[in-house]
Amino acid sequence: MTQKTILNDRHRALGARMVDFGGWDMPLNYGSQIEEHHQVRRDAGMFDVSHMTVVDLHGAQVRDFLRKLVANSVDKLKASGKALYTCMLNAQGGVIDDLIVYYLDESWFRIVVNAATRDKDLAWIGEQAKQFGGVEMKERAELAMIAVQGPNAREKTLGLIADGDRARIGKLGKFVAGQAKTTDGIDVFVARTGYTGEDGFEIIVPEQQAVALWDALLDAGVKPAGLGARDTLRLEAGMNLYGQDMDETVSPYEAALAWTIALDEGRPFTGRDVLEKQKAEGAPRQMIGLVMDEKGVLRHGQKVLTAHGEGEILSGTFSPTLGKAIAFARVPAGDIPLGAAGNVRVDIRGKEVPVRVVKFPFVRDGKAQEGI
Repeated sequence: MTQKTILNDRHRALGARMVDFGGWDMPLNYGSQIEEHHQVRRDAGMFDVSHMTVVDLHGAQVRDFLRKLVANSVDKLKASGKALYTCMLNAQGGVIDDLIVYYLDESWFRIVVNAATRDKDLAWIGEQAKQFGGVEMKERAELAMIAVQGPNAREKTLGLIADGDRARIGKLGKFVAGQAKTTDGIDVFVARTGYTGEDGFEIIVPEQQAVALWDALLDAGVKPAGLGARDTLRLEAGMNLYGQDMDETVSPYEAALAWTIALDEGRPFTGRDVLEKQKAEGAPRQMIGLVMDEKGVLRHGQKVLTAHGEGEILSGTFSPTLGKAIAFARVPAGDIPLGAAGNVRVDIRGKEVPVRVVKFPFVRDGKAQEGI
C-alpha cells in the first residue's frame, strides 16, 4: 500500500504531478522541474522530505554503539546539535545506507535514514544494538520534515522563527542543529543541512503542525519543488543517491566517499577490515564524474568504455545549470586523465559518444566548477 505524507493534500492542491517513490506518493514536480531547479539555485525552494525516517537512540552506551555501527567517527560530535554524515556498512564493507547522525547529549543521538531502506535499516540497527545493553531505538513516526534550500532559504526561514530563538538559529554553523519555536509557537528542530548543494535548513516538525509550517513558508515566498528538481540539484552538487550510486555491494571507496571514512585507532567498526585493505591495496572500482558536450542525456545503466575496462552510468541527467548532460559512472580502477573528451566513451544506442572526465561537484554556489 502506497504511503502518504501529511502534506499530500497540499501537494495536490498546488497541482503537483505525483509519483510512487519507494512506496510513497510524492510530488515529482508542480509544473516545471527546470523552473523548480532554478528557483532553488537562485532563490529558495522547499521539499517535503517527511518520508525520511527519524530515529532517536537513547542510553548510556549510545556513543559506543555508534562507534561500532558507522564508518565515520562519532567522536567528532562533542557539542550539542553537531551533525555527521556517514555510511553504515555490512561486514563486506558494502553500504547498507548513508545517514546523518546528530549529537544531542551523551545519552541521546538522533539519526535520519533513507525512506526506501527504512525496514532493513531498522532491522540492522536493532540487531546490532543488542550487543550494547540498554540502547533504546525509537522511530519518530510522528515527525515530519521540510527542507528549505537556496541562497535566500535561511533568511526566509528565519523570519518564521520566534524572536527569542532567531539569532541563535541564524548563527548555526553548517551541519549543526538546534531546537526552536516558530512565531506561531510550533516546536521545530532546525538543522543547517541539505541535499542540493545550496545553503538552507532541514526542519523536523511535529506532523500535526507540518501543514501550518508549509503554508507559512509559502507565504514567506518559498516555492515548492519536487523529486525531479531534487535529483538534478543533488547530482550537480556531487551527492550520491542510495540505491543508484551505491548499495550493499559498493564500498565507500568505490562511491567516492573516502572522506566519510575515519580509520581512527582502536575503533573496530563493522566493515573496517575490508576498508583498510582497500585503502592499502586500492579499491577495484572507482566513481568518476562525466560531462557530455554533445546533445543527448546520460542515463543510468548505459555502458561506459575506458582503457581499463567497461563500467556503467550510475546517476545521469541533463543539468539545468550547465545546459548539458552530466553523470556519475563506476568504472574499473586506474588512472583516467581529466579534461579531454575521448579517454572515456559512453555507448548510447550503439554509438560510442566521447565524454569528458571531470571532478565533481559539477556546480558550486550556483556556478559551474572550473574545467566543467
